[in-house]
Amino acid sequence: MENTKVECGKYTVMLREDGIINLVWNPHVRIEAADARAALAAVLDLAAGDEYPLLVDMTLTASLSRQAQAVFYTRCASRIALLGTSPVDRVLANWVLSAQKQPCPKRFFNSADEATKWLLLADTAVES
Repeated sequence: MENTKVECGKYTVMLREDGIINLVWNPHVRIEAADARAALAAVLDLAAGDEYPLLVDMTLTASLSRQAQAVFYTRCASRIALLGTSPVDRVLANWVLSAQKQPCPKRFFNSADEATKWLLLADTAVES
């Protein structure tokens, strides 16, 4: 794979050595539908037709529009860990996780280590 990192004004996407794609939103960003579509396209481009686990660092995200949330219902990973530290992060993650139709297992974590362990589990049948 030629390019393993994509940087944008609101986020960075990288393929880590452990095989996890990491989407890191910049602090205090307001995620709109166009931002979500661009980030999703970057994730899919890095995956190059394969399906990787995805770690989404949303620490200190300011807001996530309803239209942006809908973009993230597209299957783009084998499983998704949402990482945050603040109560607002948890509220935003719960909003994403509350969708009735999830394209893959998703969970919220306060610890990057715990999120990584869950993402690297071989059994993808674990419930989100």
